[in-house]
Amino acid sequence: MTLDDLPLRDDLRGQQPYGAPQAPLPIALNVNENTHPIPPAVADDIAESVAKAISGLNRYPDREFTELREAFADYLGHGVTPEQVWAANGSNEVLQHVLQAFAGPGRTAFGFAPTYSMYSLLTRGVGSEWVAGTRGPRFEIDSADAAEQVREADPDVVFLCAPNNPTGTPLSLEVIERVYEASRGIVIVDEAYFEFASDEAETALTLLPGRERLVVSRTMSKAFAFAGARVGYLAADPALVDALRLVRLPYHLSAITQAAAIAALRHSDEMLRTVDEIVGQRERISATLEALGYDPYPSGSNFVLFGGVDEPHETWRRLYERGVLVRDIGIPGHLRVSAGTEDETTAFLDALASIRDE
Repeated sequence: MTLDDLPLRDDLRGQQPYGAPQAPLPIALNVNENTHPIPPAVADDIAESVAKAISGLNRYPDREFTELREAFADYLGHGVTPEQVWAANGSNEVLQHVLQAFAGPGRTAFGFAPTYSMYSLLTRGVGSEWVAGTRGPRFEIDSADAAEQVREADPDVVFLCAPNNPTGTPLSLEVIERVYEASRGIVIVDEAYFEFASDEAETALTLLPGRERLVVSRTMSKAFAFAGARVGYLAADPALVDALRLVRLPYHLSAITQAAAIAALRHSDEMLRTVDEIVGQRERISATLEALGYDPYPSGSNFVLFGGVDEPHETWRRLYERGVLVRDIGIPGHLRVSAGTEDETTAFLDALASIRDE
């Protein structure tokens, strides 16, 4: 039995599932995780909160995850209220909810390629057509050009990744404003990596008032080192949040997930303390890559995309043999590496230098 033997939807035939290599290597810098563990005192509080939740697992959790939404609103600031917050099992499920509500068969979603590969997969998963726009030569987006591309494509949903994955490219508020004005549909600004952006970066949360079709998505996977917990969230107009209730599964956030996330948010200062160190390692990676003759791109995230790689897959393989896992994202001449701890970063840079010397 193969997929070809099953009555699979025609639009899913030939598609590949999302996935990055998972290997038990000592230095894993391929999926943009926060490689710093949760502080022990915070972990103890999370464990205690989860233990309390376990005693009530015979009952369904709070369907509206009220306390968690209040905690997210408090963390986000910028006047965001709990009624404007939605959450799910990772930001991918949050984005899926938006697409289920506002895309679907006969509709289209648009993004500027290259960008996060899950956008197109989620789009096709709800039966919509994915339309790819273009970026500049350094993966930048010009506001006037972006608006014209969106106006011409006339999509039902627009994805803007800020900073962009896999390139790390920052995105200005001007681009978001121009795209919103040019669009008739939902505009999603994915700020999964926003906590790693420069101090001058402005969040799209400031654009929410008066823009009922705007969505700002975030995750706890990156800066909060909470990837294994699977918690994503968004802020939007309360009416848009109401629409997401129409497509979510019943009680979709478990009591354990809610308890763990609320406890982590109580310690947001401690949880985010590693961000500065990660940014420092990101800058160290960029500077060293440039000294080695590679072409690192400006990054507002916790990773660095670099060009000038003659044989990306061969370089990936030789790093793998040295115990270092990075990401070959399919852009010719490029690889991507996450910023890890100081020791992990050193291991990557030393391994790459040795390959370069050979």
